[in-house]
Amino acid sequence: MTRQFIPDPQRPHASPARGCYRRNLPHIQPDDRTFFVTFCTHRRWQLPEAIRSLVLDHCLREDGRRAWLHGVVVMPDHVHMVITPLRDRLGRTYGLAETMQAIKGASAHSVNAALGRKARVWQAESFDHVLRRDENTAEKVDYICANPVRRGLVRELGDYLWLWREGQNSGEGA
Repeated sequence: MTRQFIPDPQRPHASPARGCYRRNLPHIQPDDRTFFVTFCTHRRWQLPEAIRSLVLDHCLREDGRRAWLHGVVVMPDHVHMVITPLRDRLGRTYGLAETMQAIKGASAHSVNAALGRKARVWQAESFDHVLRRDENTAEKVDYICANPVRRGLVRELGDYLWLWREGQNSGEGA
């Protein structure tokens, strides 16, 4: 399935994605590639169930804006995403770091506001893996979506409320 991206002239241009950036770990960002990303809560804090919906909504807001979201699962203490950075109207790829900062920053603000607290929500570092050419994006999405079943949180995949995969309406589970 090919997705057509129609640039929004009101949206700012992409900060050019760097081919490599470093935080505590080096991160490589080749253009036009899909990534498997995981980010964890600070000190593996357990997200309350109502808050997981907020986090999922923040992830979904980036779909079609800076990134093409293939799938996302919000687990009690971490989030898995399969994501492909998009390009702006000038052809520059949005940086994965920029996109992840937008998701983590906005969701942390919403989580803290909803809970009436001021605390760190996410670990600073995220794990990201560039999918190899021989890795199938749909299979990687299936893998992350099965995580709640593997962890024993639900018996059936469709019973987990905090997952989304492309081709579904938001909030409908797998």
